[in-house]
Amino acid sequence: MAEFFDTLNDKHMAMIAKQPLFFVATAHKDGRINLSPKGYDVFRILSPDRVAYLDLGGSGNETHAHLIADGRITLMFCNFENPALILRIYGHGRPVLPKDNAWDVLAKNFTLLPGTRQIFDITVESVQTSCGWGVPHMRVEKERHTLQKAHSQLDEAQWLAKVSGRTHSIDGLPVTPTDQYFGPVQAEDNEEGTKQ
Repeated sequence: MAEFFDTLNDKHMAMIAKQPLFFVATAHKDGRINLSPKGYDVFRILSPDRVAYLDLGGSGNETHAHLIADGRITLMFCNFENPALILRIYGHGRPVLPKDNAWDVLAKNFTLLPGTRQIFDITVESVQTSCGWGVPHMRVEKERHTLQKAHSQLDEAQWLAKVSGRTHSIDGLPVTPTDQYFGPVQAEDNEEGTKQ
């Protein structure tokens, strides 16, 4: 049975801390609904009513466009081990770019990764938990470092040229591109277990 809460409690925070993956959904009244999976260690609970996540460049920038236009966001965490549980955070968010005044304070909560373009700062408006009995048992084998590797292979000029061209969502909503480059960090193991 679903339960609703005004903010995150200690049990919710402990469940979230164990999850290697979460999902983000946003929408705009005249466009598509965007749903994206997020890996890596990029999610932070800042307080019971505020969370944030570090966003790396990908195939588009739909979440940014939707939050500027509408602000609504839903985050979902699934426990793929025991006990079965699904947790959703409903709220409003905003993109914070490296040039913004709020960046320095927010960025201190994260390890900036190659390809970092923004942080999404989210006010928690409600939290829902549900049984998750239909979610399969799964185990994480290892992280996939391909996205970070792809960003690391571009120098600053190449990377900025790539992201600066992304000024609209797939539905034509405006996007503010980042103008800050975060270059390669220490090499990680890739999918084949070799150094990048």
